[in-house]
Amino acid sequence: IKAWIAERIQHLSPPLTLVVFVVPAALLFPLKIVGLWLLAHHYWFSAMVVVVFAKLAGVGVAAFIFDVTRPKLLQMAWFKRLYDVVLTIRARAHALVAPIMARIKAAMARLRARSSSRWLRMIQRIRHRVQSAR
Repeated sequence: IKAWIAERIQHLSPPLTLVVFVVPAALLFPLKIVGLWLLAHHYWFSAMVVVVFAKLAGVGVAAFIFDVTRPKLLQMAWFKRLYDVVLTIRARAHALVAPIMARIKAAMARLRARSSSRWLRMIQRIRHRVQSAR
């Protein structure tokens, strides 16, 4: 499907490619309105399901369509500048979060090592009790 869509997009101009990129989000907008209506009428679970589905579908479709349309979209100067700004912000955010993530991973590894040895000792005690009971 991706190759077929990419083939069709090759023949479009960059502004029309932008339309192809924006249309899926516009098509999912009514689902979000339905979710808001459900929230307003206290259908909490249904609203949550509809909103989560719309978000997941929107992200999935947007990622797929963006992957296919990116080369054409980057031909537009304003889009390329915006794309570069977003990538710069993303890199800065990653640089801020990376040390914290490393500390969290190290703490989780220490916790995992302690808990696994604790489980191992417990299993050995149980084994010892079972063997000594025989």
